[in-house]
Amino acid sequence: MSDFDLEEPLTSTARPLNDVVLTVRIIKSFPYRNVRNQIFHHVDLENTTPKQFYDMIMHEINSQGSLRPFRNVHYDTIKIYTHAHGHKTMNLVINMDHDDDDWVLEINNNQKRLSEYPIENETELSIYNKQDYLAYKKNPVEKW
Repeated sequence: MSDFDLEEPLTSTARPLNDVVLTVRIIKSFPYRNVRNQIFHHVDLENTTPKQFYDMIMHEINSQGSLRPFRNVHYDTIKIYTHAHGHKTMNLVINMDHDDDDWVLEINNNQKRLSEYPIENETELSIYNKQDYLAYKKNPVEKW
């Protein structure tokens, strides 16, 4: 019997919804592409609200020394960037599609759980300031 005969699933969705790994792209600046990825292990999608997850992210930003440069931004929006093994966007900073559907998490909604959004194991999310995003979307020029 070879290694290829095993019945294990080859996708990242094999993890249960109460123990997923999410990557959060912390966006400080859209034009200058200041982005830092932070990985969150053991996230419970079934019992965590967007507000609770937002608080987890903000705790990491405010407590980790390596994220000190990202503390001066008022983060108010979380949006799905891409799904594991899915199509990637051409924009290296943010996914500019899906602004009006369920890819944008309602941070102030304590009724909805993360599992009610199209989030699964190894999903990448972005956290950013909405006004900065709207300004960048009107004029998506990258600066150096």
